[in-house]
Amino acid sequence: MSETTIGVIGGSGLYDMEGLEQIERIRIETPFGNPSDEYVTGTLNGVKMVFLPRHGRGHRLLPSEVNYRANIYGMKTLGVERIISVSAVGSLKDAIAPGHIVIPNQFYDRTKGVRKDTFFGDGVVAHVGFADPVCGDLSHTLYIAAQKAGATTHTGGTYICMEGPAFSTRAESLSYLALGASVIGMTNLTEAKLAREAEICYGIIALSTDYDCWHESHEDVTVEAIIKIIHQNVAMAKNIIRHAVAEIGADRSCSCGSAMQYAVITDRAMIPETTRQKLMPIVGRYL
Repeated sequence: MSETTIGVIGGSGLYDMEGLEQIERIRIETPFGNPSDEYVTGTLNGVKMVFLPRHGRGHRLLPSEVNYRANIYGMKTLGVERIISVSAVGSLKDAIAPGHIVIPNQFYDRTKGVRKDTFFGDGVVAHVGFADPVCGDLSHTLYIAAQKAGATTHTGGTYICMEGPAFSTRAESLSYLALGASVIGMTNLTEAKLAREAEICYGIIALSTDYDCWHESHEDVTVEAIIKIIHQNVAMAKNIIRHAVAEIGADRSCSCGSAMQYAVITDRAMIPETTRQKLMPIVGRYL
């Protein structure tokens, strides 16, 4: 069996993959509160997998209500070294049609500061490098896997992360178009920041569901249309994950696994013991 453990964060259905064996459901309490739901662990073709529904089963949590810190903390304590994020996005490019797959590699932050997107504070200051916010190696593997699965796939591009829960105004959508961004969503940037602090590789399978509201020849985005496309793409997402898992090895050659090596600035003697204990699973080896 491979020594690596792969996490998947997504919506309903993705924790119920065909072929998943030795299934267990694990509820984790973290110093940052409760994760979105139980973690579902198992093995897929000998590879350890951990699944978590981002919004909870039944889709109960708004993007702003998701406890991203607890979700990533739980993944880390379960030994996850790579996270595959699966999420619905709106397209900001003609070429990215509903039903297409995008593997973005950049972000533009349009959240409003209400989310907790760092593990640090409470007496510890750290500044992690985030110029390249997703793992290039994992993203390349996901791109190849998507092609093998037969998906029309676009690699690279900027993901606008907005606060929500309302969709964009037309003026906002047109401004994002002018920025040259590729897709828009409400969740992945926050996960990517925390995954980097936890030294976990992070890659995205973005499922294009609509053209937001900028496209004059298409209807404006609706939940009904999004759900229809998501249901069509669940099987494709599972197939991409299956191909990706087969290609991911136990060893990491990227820099994600040492991202925090020089990031903690605080004098170690000044770190409060309660904060030190809270951060041990995340960056204990640097404290």
